[in-house]
Amino acid sequence: MIVLSKTERKIIEEAIRDVKDFPKPGIVFKDITTILNDKHAFGVLMNHLYQRYKEYNLDYIVGIDARGFIFGAALAQMLSIGFVPIRKHGKLPYTTISEKYSLEYGVDEVEIHIDAFRGQKDARVLLIDDLIATGGTATAAATLIKQAGAECVEACFVVTLTSLDGYKNLEEKTPVYSLIEVK
Repeated sequence: MIVLSKTERKIIEEAIRDVKDFPKPGIVFKDITTILNDKHAFGVLMNHLYQRYKEYNLDYIVGIDARGFIFGAALAQMLSIGFVPIRKHGKLPYTTISEKYSLEYGVDEVEIHIDAFRGQKDARVLLIDDLIATGGTATAAATLIKQAGAECVEACFVVTLTSLDGYKNLEEKTPVYSLIEVK
């Protein structure tokens, strides 16, 4: 199993910007957009993901709205496989299936096209996003992948906020890989 080297980890960690008090006071937001505009860090990240997943015999990468689209589409292209978006409710133009999940103060919903995997039974899928915190969106996404007839072989995140334990619920559905873990 391929994991980040110390050098790779340092390059990626140093490219992530901390934004204090965003989106509300007391939160330190992990801004990955600074990885995207750093060609070296983005290259290290994408090369690592390619090396890790090239032997997984994947059929599709599924990216979660919206930053998961960036990493997922780029990786899908590198692996010469399809990319499937999971979007917030009402954003996909064709027939969808949806999954609701709890938020701190309410409920949200994500969707996938009913034919996302082109009728391929038991397609092997990697779920990817930039960050996992409480895990609600990612767990709903893994549920949707299964409902659409595919197998989520792993969920991958650039950053995991370990203090929120969101990855633990997701691990009940699929293995979880995180490049960077922070409290």
